[in-house]
Amino acid sequence: MTQGMTEVAIGASEFDRDTAVTLREPGVYDAELSAGWTIITAVNGGYLLAMLGRALSEALPHPHPFTISAHYLTASQPGPAVIRTELVRSGRSLSTGQASLFQYDEEGREVERIRAVASYGDLDALPDDVRTSATPPAIPPVEQCFGPDDSPAPIPGSSAITDRLWLKLDPATLGWALGAPSGRGEMRGWFGLADGRDHDPLSLLLAVDALPPTAFEIGLKGWVPTVELTAHVRCRPAPGPLRIAITTRNLAGGFLEEDAEVWDSADRLVAQSRQLARAPRD
Repeated sequence: MTQGMTEVAIGASEFDRDTAVTLREPGVYDAELSAGWTIITAVNGGYLLAMLGRALSEALPHPHPFTISAHYLTASQPGPAVIRTELVRSGRSLSTGQASLFQYDEEGREVERIRAVASYGDLDALPDDVRTSATPPAIPPVEQCFGPDDSPAPIPGSSAITDRLWLKLDPATLGWALGAPSGRGEMRGWFGLADGRDHDPLSLLLAVDALPPTAFEIGLKGWVPTVELTAHVRCRPAPGPLRIAITTRNLAGGFLEEDAEVWDSADRLVAQSRQLARAPRD
C-alpha cells in the first residue's frame, strides 16, 4: 500500500476509488469529491459520511466506525477537498476522534462543509450475544420491486448517484414516482453497489442515506438537505444485498427526521441511523 493512501486495489469499485484519501501530513488528508455521487446538484450525504469515515479509519487506532455523528454545515460540491482529523481519546476497545471536511471558495479560502465526531472499534472482536425485538422489514422479492432502470421516464429526483447504485424499491413506497404519493413517511428497498462490490462497515455509512427521501412519499418535491446524521454500525455485513427501511413520523417547522434500519442477507440488523433534514422549500 502506498504510504498515506487508503488501500484501494487495482480494479476496485467506484465507491473505493471515490472515497479514497491521501495523507498530506499527520491528521490531514486530501480528497476529491466525485460528481458521480450527486443527487440533483448536491453531493450525497452518505457518500460524504463514508469519506470522512475512511479518513478516520486511517487516523484512529481502531479500524471500524461504531458510531459517527456529522453536522452538514454548507453544501459540498464536486471537486477537491481537505479532511482534517484529530484523535480525541484512545482506549483499549474504543477510540474517539473528530474530522472536518473543507473545500475552497472562489477566493481560495477554506470553507468547512461537514464536522463529525466518531467512536471506532473492532467489529470482529465483538461478542456474538444478540438480544433484539427488531425484525427485518417486509419487502417483496427483488423481482417484484422497481428501480430507476424500470421506469419508462426519469424518476423525479434521480441523478448521477443512481448509476452507482443497485436499488430496487418496494412498490408500496413508490407512489411518489407515479404522481400519487401515499402520504406515509416510508421508504423501503433492496440496496447494493452497481458494480457488485460486497458491503463493509464503510459502505454502510453510504447505505443509511442512499434511498430516496421519505419526503417524496409524503408528497413533497425537491432537495431534502441533511442537517445532522448519526449512524451506528452494529456488525460486519454478510455478503449479498441489503434491505433498508426508512421512516418519518414528524414533519414540523420545516424539518423532518428519517430513521433508517439496514439489514443484511443473514437477517441481521447491521446499521441504524437517524438524521434531521430540512423539508423542501417551495
